[in-house]
Amino acid sequence: MPRDPNPVGSFGRIHRIKRANGSWSARAYVRDLDGRRRLVSRSAATGAAAERELRKALSDRIAPAGRTGGASLRVQDVAERWFAEIEQAVAAGEKSPNTARLYRLYLDRHILPAVGALRVHEATVARLDEFISAVQSRHGAAAAKACRSALSGLMGLAARRGDITSNPVRDIGRVRGANRRVKARSLTVDECVRWLGQLEADEAAVRRDLPDLTRWLLATGVRIGEAIAVGWENIDIDNRVVDIDHKIMRVKGEGLLRVGQTKSAAGHRTLPLPRFAMRMLARRQLIAGGIGPLFPDTNGSWRDPSNVSRDLRQARGSGEFAWVTSHVFRKTCATLLDESELSARQIADQLGHAKVSMTQDNYLGRRLTNRHTAQALDRSIGEALQ
Repeated sequence: MPRDPNPVGSFGRIHRIKRANGSWSARAYVRDLDGRRRLVSRSAATGAAAERELRKALSDRIAPAGRTGGASLRVQDVAERWFAEIEQAVAAGEKSPNTARLYRLYLDRHILPAVGALRVHEATVARLDEFISAVQSRHGAAAAKACRSALSGLMGLAARRGDITSNPVRDIGRVRGANRRVKARSLTVDECVRWLGQLEADEAAVRRDLPDLTRWLLATGVRIGEAIAVGWENIDIDNRVVDIDHKIMRVKGEGLLRVGQTKSAAGHRTLPLPRFAMRMLARRQLIAGGIGPLFPDTNGSWRDPSNVSRDLRQARGSGEFAWVTSHVFRKTCATLLDESELSARQIADQLGHAKVSMTQDNYLGRRLTNRHTAQALDRSIGEALQ
């Protein structure tokens, strides 16, 4: 019965051989990463030096450049390599700068102080589960969920590189309570009218463009960062559509940025515009000349989403609309489309959601501009907003 082969990446006995010229050679057979057995040799002035050179060559051959592996590799080492990949994704426009900022925050504040010094093979399911539970107990479910996501990414990298056999974070208990939020309400058509009436009567709200911004949010269902990132170059007046392909965000250390959509491919979309939005655009175009941001700040530049949210909070007051946020208009748009019997796929495309179901994502047309959404919004609310 043939002997079992050596494990992949292992080598056999090292032999030293003195050559006729006085130098030494050290050689050994190694089972390479492709499973084949090969002879590797190195030469030096002495036998010990030749063996050192051979061991170094075998180590480099078994563990490709840049991978240390083995018992000495720490979680903090993998974390830095993983975060370098996150930064590369941000530079390529595949991830948001705020994603990198938050991951760095949770790495430095929670993960590295608690488990960074562990060797990767010591980061067991039990230890990591205990760590996540401690974060949830002290800092809340949101922090625990963020730490779990970061840990999953970095330990997944270690598993892919062969430093550990599997990602232990997969078997950590579920973080409960992280998504328990108050369900967003939507405005009725009558409430939309009263809300706009309240804004139109507020000089500060009018000065801050909140009535027209409300009309735009109701007409498109976009997020606040997407709404204020629209420039006149994104609007096709003749075809009555708008391209939603950017968002405004504030990044620590860099300031206010207008960045491309990174959350999902569904975020970049072309939306038809209902007639009430076109009337608003025609009026604003006469004033702005169709140049620059659709909703500029007082200096004609892009607005800060945090400032816009603050303006909305001030304008809503403490009465009937004390519960209104920018997300309410997104919810309202979706509700109106649902009440007009549009399909879930059509509504998801309008809002820029990636999935409704696997079947709908893979077998229904996605990128076609659906004129029915604009018609439905006109039927539901267009007359009221004139």
